[in-house]
Amino acid sequence: MRSGIINTYKEMYDVLDGESVITLQEGNTPLLLAENISRMLGKVNVYLKYEGLNPTGSFKDRGMTMAVTKAVQSGSKAIICASTGNTSASAAAYAAKANIKCFVLIPNNKIAVGKLAQAIMYGATILPVEGNFDDALRLVRDIAEEGRVTLVNSVNPHRLLGQRSGAYEVCDQLEKKELDYLSIPVGNAGNISAYWAGFNDYYRIGKIKKLPKMLGFQAEGAAPIVENSIVENPETVATAIRIGNPASWDKAVAARNESKGAVEKVTDQEILEAQRLLASMEGIFVEPASAASLAGVIKLAKEDYFPSGSNIVCILTGNGLKDTEIVTSNNKLKPYSVNIKEIKEAIYRSLGGNGND
Repeated sequence: MRSGIINTYKEMYDVLDGESVITLQEGNTPLLLAENISRMLGKVNVYLKYEGLNPTGSFKDRGMTMAVTKAVQSGSKAIICASTGNTSASAAAYAAKANIKCFVLIPNNKIAVGKLAQAIMYGATILPVEGNFDDALRLVRDIAEEGRVTLVNSVNPHRLLGQRSGAYEVCDQLEKKELDYLSIPVGNAGNISAYWAGFNDYYRIGKIKKLPKMLGFQAEGAAPIVENSIVENPETVATAIRIGNPASWDKAVAARNESKGAVEKVTDQEILEAQRLLASMEGIFVEPASAASLAGVIKLAKEDYFPSGSNIVCILTGNGLKDTEIVTSNNKLKPYSVNIKEIKEAIYRSLGGNGND
């Protein structure tokens, strides 16, 4: 049963008994063995941590419960964030639960409709800006410095503390299996560093005996860490990681280096193919950015990167229903007349026969 990450991992979080915890019972998302994909890759065991089953449909809820809880405890009456979509949805939902105001800056016409709809319905004040995410983040940081609103982007340390819970859960769910690699999409780069910190927490208290290698994957058109250079105009179908100057860049590099892992890039085509495989082979529908973790694993597996028998967890960061435009635009459906013969022919043709069989 869900109780929210703060209540589940009380010993890991600095929240006093009796203080108001703002929770939507986030966390406790499933870790699934991808049997068909593992078989396809041949010699590795791929697990899928499906964060799309958090309350607002993404991993952001893990950090937002902490950030908003701490904001409320400090007396804040409003929060603010810049967002490519998922942060805005999560911030707006937790602000609604806390009965405080939420202000969201988004890149104009650069946010998936599903995520925008969430922020609207949760009651956020939405301010589209004629710029990209990095421009919006600079603005909200300046505004928050004046002290009238609390910034809840991942530069807020409480956000990343909350996101460590994903690592705790992975370890708990794997039980006695050792984790060799953790694969994760990289946009603003907070999540990879949060997972690495979470694994180190569990290692220090003896709950795991080894630390995994961290594998981060950026989209080819938005890969500043890979290229070691700010991308002024990032472009990718993976809107959630369309970020050219990650706020947690240094932390992500540290996680890569300390774990002896890697941060690589994948193409939009590789991302969309991984998205299709997750749905058609494992029954899991994720937004494009989420599929970057599997796309990267597939790419490295083809290069013989992984030792035989490796246990790999792919973090699937967001639900596919948040960002459906690319799927529907690439899959136009042919209408049929109300005619049983025509329908049967279409069905049996797909099964390898015809309507007269």
